[in-house]
Amino acid sequence: MLEAWANLDLYTPLSRVGDEARRIEAMGFDTLCVPDLVHDGIAAAALAIEATERIHVTTTALIAFPRSPMVVAVAAWDLMASSGGRFSLGLGPQVRGNIVSRFSTPWTAPAPRMRDYVAALRAIFACWQHGEPLDFESEHYRFDRMQPYTSPPPLDRVVPGDHPIRIRLAAIGPNMVALAGEIADGLHTHPTSACPRALREQARPDLARGAARTARDPENVFVVANPLCATGRDEAAVTKRREEHRRLLATLLSTPSYWRALELYGWRERGERLHGWVREGRWDDLARIVDDEMLDAFVPSAPYAALASLLAERYAGLARAVTFPVPVDPGDDALVRDALDRLRSAT
Repeated sequence: MLEAWANLDLYTPLSRVGDEARRIEAMGFDTLCVPDLVHDGIAAAALAIEATERIHVTTTALIAFPRSPMVVAVAAWDLMASSGGRFSLGLGPQVRGNIVSRFSTPWTAPAPRMRDYVAALRAIFACWQHGEPLDFESEHYRFDRMQPYTSPPPLDRVVPGDHPIRIRLAAIGPNMVALAGEIADGLHTHPTSACPRALREQARPDLARGAARTARDPENVFVVANPLCATGRDEAAVTKRREEHRRLLATLLSTPSYWRALELYGWRERGERLHGWVREGRWDDLARIVDDEMLDAFVPSAPYAALASLLAERYAGLARAVTFPVPVDPGDDALVRDALDRLRSAT
């Protein structure tokens, strides 16, 4: 069965996160993804957990490298305990410009660093859960000090059963996607890498390549498809949203890091044009490069009920969860609740 995941809007004020989380839970979503971009992802996750009772809460792509693995481990442990097992950790590397210039953090090759990052987290978790001595050292991290009075209680004291903290990677490039297959519990795609062809011809082979390094079954990697979707209560709403996504997709695809899927379709030249126009400041012209064929490849478009069937068809056998749009108008919540039922029944 394909799970239905919801993205919390990037610009939701922290004061509104609890209300939005309750609303999303009431619509019947399985998991709420909180971003880590405009507001702090850990803070947003804590507020969402506090406000809800059933829904699973995860960070979409917590920006890892500016944060010490110990800092993230403490936060993830607290969120897992306070939620009663309803939390998982999504990590992302971010692009070089942001790491260096926005976060003032030294840049190194992201895939080897993320491998060490995840290994460090798991060594810390094992120390807290099983009492194992903390003795981790890699190229990028060293952790060998953990006093008893600073160790949190094992999760099984506060969370019934065995609830390891699942770790997913938000990844696009072949090395990071392969790393997800090698060491992570899941892969979270980007809107530019979530089209079925990219999953089938790029992500799935990369996951298998990484999984082979550790003799894992790549089918055990939980893949979340995260497409932009143009939807609404009627065709007029779909058309309006589709044009909004045309502009957003053009902006995203102006970034060279997001051109991998374009190359599948022979559209790299369009990405290069978009990049050039951004450098010239021609932001208002970008959408002209994204024609309907290109939009159809990346943006599934249909009213709510039909979108559920479309997503089920597109992602059958490719993903185990798909993000479904949260309506801006709460008056559409009942339509989305019905659509999520259709999505599950179709898979």
